[in-house]
Amino acid sequence: MESRELWVDLRSARPSYMVLRGTYGDRVHRTFRVSRQGLRWRFQKLFNRAYVDAFETILFVETTFGSQLRDHAMRISKERYTQRQELIRLGFQSADRLSNDNTARQQDGGRQ
Repeated sequence: MESRELWVDLRSARPSYMVLRGTYGDRVHRTFRVSRQGLRWRFQKLFNRAYVDAFETILFVETTFGSQLRDHAMRISKERYTQRQELIRLGFQSADRLSNDNTARQQDGGRQ
């Protein structure tokens, strides 16, 4: 996306949906290790389902309960993202070790 070889267009159907545009062939296959069809399928699933569904859920929650929950949700999602990135950086670890680390953190009051 940064090299401007790929971009996203909005199709104005009912309901509207996003379409991946540009030249995606061998370079995308090498980078993401998927075929053109696989890239289209993943794009469709991520952008037109998961991403739009998330905003639809947010709209429902904020319409029902108000937008004051947004700050809490943003904080929690940033914390989860940071935790995921840390786990990715650490790589594979035994579930026993992770369980023991979490138990120690809870007993220490969450400080480490």
